[in-house]
Amino acid sequence: MGNSTQKIALVTGGSRGLGRNTAIALSRKGVDVIITYHSQKATAEEVVKEIEANGQNAAALQLDTGVVSSFEDFVTRLSHVLKERWDRDRFDFLINNAGFGIHVPIMETTEEQFDRLMNVQFKGVFFLTQKLFSRIADNGRIINISTGLTRFVLEGLGAYSAMKGAIEILTKYMAKEWGTRGIRVNAVAPGAIATDFGGGTVRDNPQMNKFIASNTALGRVGEADDIGGVIASLCSDEMGWVNAIRLEASGGQLL
Repeated sequence: MGNSTQKIALVTGGSRGLGRNTAIALSRKGVDVIITYHSQKATAEEVVKEIEANGQNAAALQLDTGVVSSFEDFVTRLSHVLKERWDRDRFDFLINNAGFGIHVPIMETTEEQFDRLMNVQFKGVFFLTQKLFSRIADNGRIINISTGLTRFVLEGLGAYSAMKGAIEILTKYMAKEWGTRGIRVNAVAPGAIATDFGGGTVRDNPQMNKFIASNTALGRVGEADDIGGVIASLCSDEMGWVNAIRLEASGGQLL
């Protein structure tokens, strides 16, 4: 208890997909992990068990990253967990992963869809990180999840990708403003990944799958396993001089 050398990560949206994979990859590197989940409590608890099976401490907290008014309460609950489980008041790594995608052409995107995306993909990340800033340890890490779609374009993902573009700019500003505390801030931009993200489009649509594989240098679609370790590695001491960058992990998609 109260071991200040033990690193603790907070992964938003850690009950499935990339978030789950990242949480487990971090635990394999000896990091304790707190994950947030939106509604899938049972799934989140399974992830906690997997992390514990890897010999690390873990906890799961409910959070809707699209509701800024709930963040104060979340920080209070997080503080209780840190104190009870770790006898600490700070954690080391924040992975802003929670998100969802909408595949709709610009002309058909509704204001309601736009606002839902904005609240989770940009506004939520902005204000959650602001609220958690005092809880992040000096020399900590913040990893924001972006997308390969800020470099290449696949139609129907305009609103989503524009918000991820905003996240990449925000990443640089966070790195600049918070460097005085030794906090490194980077963005990881995955290419197309076969998860249930966006209704499982990449995973379940054979045509889409084939199209992406044929346009990727490594000749296949990405899996969650291709990304979690990249995010975890950015939290390591060896990557400590890497700061304010967009790291694309796409296997060489649409070069």
